[in-house]
Amino acid sequence: MEAQNARLGREFGWLWFGYVSSTVGTWVGFGALPLIAIQVLDVSTFQVSMLAAAGLAVGAVIAVPLGGKVEFLRKRPVMITTDLVRFCALICVPVAFAMGWLTFTLLLLVSIVVVAADIAFVAASGAYLKHLLKPSQLLVANGRFESTTWAATAVGPPLGGGAIGMLGPVVTVIANAGSFLVSAVGLYAIRGQEFRPDRRDEPTPNLKAMFDGWKFILADSELRPLFFNTVLVNALIMATEPLLVVLLVGELGFSPWQYGLAFGLPCLGGLIGARLAPRLVARYGRRRVMTVSGVLRACWPVGLVFVAPGVGGLVVVIAVEFLLIACMGVFNPIFATYRLERVATDRVARVLTAWSVTNKAVIALLTAGWGVMAVFTGTHAAIVISGVLLLITPILLVRSASEPRRLPGEKETQDATSS
Repeated sequence: MEAQNARLGREFGWLWFGYVSSTVGTWVGFGALPLIAIQVLDVSTFQVSMLAAAGLAVGAVIAVPLGGKVEFLRKRPVMITTDLVRFCALICVPVAFAMGWLTFTLLLLVSIVVVAADIAFVAASGAYLKHLLKPSQLLVANGRFESTTWAATAVGPPLGGGAIGMLGPVVTVIANAGSFLVSAVGLYAIRGQEFRPDRRDEPTPNLKAMFDGWKFILADSELRPLFFNTVLVNALIMATEPLLVVLLVGELGFSPWQYGLAFGLPCLGGLIGARLAPRLVARYGRRRVMTVSGVLRACWPVGLVFVAPGVGGLVVVIAVEFLLIACMGVFNPIFATYRLERVATDRVARVLTAWSVTNKAVIALLTAGWGVMAVFTGTHAAIVISGVLLLITPILLVRSASEPRRLPGEKETQDATSS
């Protein structure tokens, strides 16, 4: 690890170790709670949908006041705490299963707690990364995180599926819970002084202060269109994921292994894109690469209109998803770096919380909406409608991809941090 992360430092190496652990665990346990609800509790399709949507929506609402609190706390202890909270929440599932106490309500509560802790962790980790690294190192670091995400997405679900087949769905929840415990240990191993925020600047905990993150985003003429673009693109893509399963497996007759291939193989595009992002930026400039990759990522999903039964349809799905994910692999680390540089240090946690809450809430809303739409238009048509709407989103992106400039107050914050 030390040699591999020499350029970014030993502290980043431990941070990355924790990220690898929790990300792999999350994808190994992907879909475990709905599967337990179906196989163990024999719940209805509506309850499965509610488990996914309510977990995102309620967890996001609970996380709203966390952004302001996280901003004025040391970030590494917050990250460790949220890892431990997720471990405790998830480990309740196998314990309750073993004791015969497992209920749908418990699964719902676990989902809500995990989502809220996820948002708080993202807010703290973004702020901590900006504290830990120099601005010139952020793109490389975010590229490594993006590569890790897509590699874990490619291998995690097949591993989890195999484990579920042999040992049952609860085992992947145990693996997921354990990954957060390992992540907490890795974060605890980080040494070095972290800047203590000045709590005298902490706003009074009232309704207005809870919305500071959104206020900062919407007041920034360059960050605002990027916010709307990324939220809409993510939500329109994620809203069709359940429908794509229904279309491929339920309506077009693809076998589970073919669906697994269509899901896993394109993730290699994300790995390739994340590795290429720093080189493309060095050659063509950040503004051009972020704009082009961001526009292209919205262009491919409409190609799913050509999906049909048979090998040809499978090839179309793999090609469309591969190109989409490759563009996301290039765009995401550049976007994440731009956002960190654009936001003043003393506002990062609040901005990231607002961003994550909005993202999860809109995904939950559109997922429910597209499920209803599919009842009236058909599954394939609903997916295509999402692809057509995605073609409009680059209008927002073109306005936002300018080089970052220092915001009022950032110089003073950075000087205080360095001292």
